Amino acid sequence: MGSALAAGWLRGPLEAAQLAIVEPDDGTAQRLAPLGATCVPAPAALPGTLRPAAIVYAVKPQVMAEVVPPYADIGGPDTVHLSIAAGWPVRLLERDLGAVPIVRAMPNTPAAIGEGMTVAWANRAANRDQQALCEALLRAVGAVAWIDDEALMDAVTAVSGSGPAYVFLLAECLAEAAVDAGLPADLARTLADRTVSGAGALLAQSEEDAATLRRNVTSPGGTTEAALSVLMATDGLAPLMSRAVRAAAERSRALAPSSRTRG
Repeated sequence: MGSALAAGWLRGPLEAAQLAIVEPDDGTAQRLAPLGATCVPAPAALPGTLRPAAIVYAVKPQVMAEVVPPYADIGGPDTVHLSIAAGWPVRLLERDLGAVPIVRAMPNTPAAIGEGMTVAWANRAANRDQQALCEALLRAVGAVAWIDDEALMDAVTAVSGSGPAYVFLLAECLAEAAVDAGLPADLARTLADRTVSGAGALLAQSEEDAATLRRNVTSPGGTTEAALSVLMATDGLAPLMSRAVRAAAERSRALAPSSRTRG
């Protein structure tokens, strides 16, 4: 996700000279080299006079407790800290950074092609200009929405953050069902992938909602109606998806350690 964000920024709001990347892994650093931005192995290697407008934490939540503290001495009073770590609440960032401007955001993997969906929340210390800066950075890879209650971020993570995996699973299952119906595996995958991606593109471009589009393709007594009678049964897709989203949201809440401990 960090690589997708960096590439989006350099396609849009930033010049390479405005971006510094901290990447301890040599292999990843080499892959980032073509972007042209400064890349260093640790925060200590950044210029001592650096006071960035924004510091972005694009790492796994499991390493946030180790990654964040050094940046307390790098950011200035006007620096906004933008975190995309799943399940890592702002209170833990404030524990390590103090009462500084913080925006917590959850993008998703379609950001890699500029089609991401990000939801963000800002603490009280983040002013409108700093929120606007974060929105500009996030819009470089897709759409952005804001919420007023950070507690909703776990549900956001479960729906849009993890959601692309659900769609990929749908394509897998549809391809497997096509093979079961007698189609060759290569054709089954092509049909499933193109159907899922095409339907998603139609949904994104249409002024009608998903329910209306579904009804539009469902003829009374037809093949689609026969399939939907299974998928929309009381034990069908809807309750299964609800359980899946609840499980993801619960896991998001469990990712953050107690604010009284580190790691």
